[in-house]
Amino acid sequence: MRILVAEDERFLADLVAEGLRKEAMAVDVAYDGAAALERLGVNDYDVLVLDRDLPRVHGDDICRELAQQGGRVRILMLTASGTVHDRVSGLNLGADDYLAKPFAFSELVARINALGRRAGPPLPPVLERGDITLDTGRRQAFRDGHYLPLSRKEYAVLEVLMRARGTVVSTEELLERAWDEHTDPFTTVVKVTMSKLRSKLGDPPVIVTVPGSGYRL
Repeated sequence: MRILVAEDERFLADLVAEGLRKEAMAVDVAYDGAAALERLGVNDYDVLVLDRDLPRVHGDDICRELAQQGGRVRILMLTASGTVHDRVSGLNLGADDYLAKPFAFSELVARINALGRRAGPPLPPVLERGDITLDTGRRQAFRDGHYLPLSRKEYAVLEVLMRARGTVVSTEELLERAWDEHTDPFTTVVKVTMSKLRSKLGDPPVIVTVPGSGYRL
């Protein structure tokens, strides 16, 4: 999934982002509301983790604007106040979920995963294509029943290909879904990761390169 963390407490924002990256998510960070709106206008996110009390542009205004636009991004609102009134207020603004600070990181991940499943067409928690199985809950991959020791990026790339259900996925889309905005678009990171993934998947080869278009599983 592609996630935007909009949080003005830099230490918390960076800590959350690093933790989510370890969960094989592509994460961008914005430290104020204006920066968050700028990134939302450029990138296609699955989930926005939105601090309610952002500087420059308040989180309520961002939530209200996104709800009016009717986009696909799901909003998880964070706040220091967890009263019923605040939760109801945030949900009425258009937030999809609400989490009070301080929170357990495992709960944050679970809520993001739940929202991510709602951001696109519904898919089963276990994806299968041929003899490849992807357990998205445990973030584990198997081929013919054998566990595949994939890195976070290899897993993320395989998940994008599995979710594409046999359609071609471009290099640009892989960069969009599995990496973040700081990745050089001219980098060879996709080619290198794809090479390592193919090696771990073994024979017979299952990832097809479509010249000039991308990759297909």
